[in-house]
Amino acid sequence: MGPINPKLADYISMFVSEREAMELGPASCVTLNDGHKMPVLGFGTYAPDKVSVPNSNLLATKVAIEVGFRHIDCAHFYGNEAEVGRAIKMKMEDGTVRREELFYTGKLWNTYHDPELVQPALEKSLQDLQLHYMDLFVIHMPMGLKPGEDLIPRDERGHFIYHNVDLRHTWEAMEKCKDAGLVRSIGVSNFNRRQLELILNKPGLKYKPVCNQVECHLYLNQSKLLGFCQSQEIVLVGYGILGSSRDEKWIDQNLPVLLEDPVLNDIARRQNKSPAQVALRYLLQQGVVVLAKSSNPERIKENFQVFDFHLPEEDMKELGGLNRNMRYVEAKVWRDHPQYPFHDEY
Repeated sequence: MGPINPKLADYISMFVSEREAMELGPASCVTLNDGHKMPVLGFGTYAPDKVSVPNSNLLATKVAIEVGFRHIDCAHFYGNEAEVGRAIKMKMEDGTVRREELFYTGKLWNTYHDPELVQPALEKSLQDLQLHYMDLFVIHMPMGLKPGEDLIPRDERGHFIYHNVDLRHTWEAMEKCKDAGLVRSIGVSNFNRRQLELILNKPGLKYKPVCNQVECHLYLNQSKLLGFCQSQEIVLVGYGILGSSRDEKWIDQNLPVLLEDPVLNDIARRQNKSPAQVALRYLLQQGVVVLAKSSNPERIKENFQVFDFHLPEEDMKELGGLNRNMRYVEAKVWRDHPQYPFHDEY
């Protein structure tokens, strides 16, 4: 094995020991800044509308738990928390896993940023999931939308209806959810550095965000944001690791397919691994917690098999050179929102 990247020394120390960080076994966890532990490999559950197989999320989540995933990532906006919750309940009831062995992440959607709406939103998700608490609850995006039943509200002309709420007030309501025992850890998602600093510099801050969940992959390695998060003991959690779901509602279909990259495929052949496994492993060795999404049982199993090899320094450098600061998930439809996060460099 090659030496661990020295610039990650302090951050990697959060992954228990250096030896374990280099080996990254299936049970590897990162210790969050509030003392709780998060598995470094998670199972993502977002499914585009075009995925219409009945109970696909239930079946996929069951397979994920069976093969060893203990970190499940979902969101109210995905519209499948009840299905994912049934899968979790079934695997607990058949003895595959105990609740305390699972790490569940949920998200506060943009229409619930008003402080008085935060706890009811969390409670509704818990009800749908049939869980008593979440392990992690994050603000899904920094961009508020008009409160109401419509998750993507528009006016009569079809324009989005924005709703500006001071994110610091939303964060205070998140802190109260933690104090109430409804969630163990709280964090954010899709925040840029400036928005993170808004929370971190808030007078009377009780709990720092434990994580920032953002798009992160070989074409967008988030090195600057990762460095900032490391300096603040905030874990960077990456979604879209394999190049996103390519959901036509959000993704430009003309963008290159990450898993077809020739450099990635060449390294995968040398390692006798799949391109997906190498893409996951690269970010794990960079200290990123990764979320892998698939509804295919064989690919779910394959995505979990990333703990039995180590990428040498030369492969890491070659893969790092693929970065092109390219987003798949730009959320351009909201680029005129005052809190749109992607105008900033990071």
